[in-house]
Amino acid sequence: MSPEDIIIAPVVTEKSNDELQEGKYTFKVNKKATKVEIAKAVEKLFEVKVLKVNTMTVSGKKKRVGYHIGKTSDWKKAIVTIDTNPEEKSYLTKGGKSVKVTKKYKDSIDEFMGA
Repeated sequence: MSPEDIIIAPVVTEKSNDELQEGKYTFKVNKKATKVEIAKAVEKLFEVKVLKVNTMTVSGKKKRVGYHIGKTSDWKKAIVTIDTNPEEKSYLTKGGKSVKVTKKYKDSIDEFMGA
């Protein structure tokens, strides 16, 4: 699956807006996507470093139109925690030489609220 197929839409609620300061973003995702696929998709689409992914399946609500009773479809929600303070990482190579990782990450998702 491509990242565009995994991440369907952002979930904008009062609780999800409160969690933005903590670096937690809520998305509606494909029901068949795993946590690893969701993390890779968010990293690729938004160029951020994902620390943790929590997923849950939201059951559909019962709806009634006149005499007929139906149910809306179930969907999957993912709460993605990103690194709000990305730092340069350094490690030692085989010869004992110190090497820094120079990959740049953003500290927030600007496209989340349509900004």
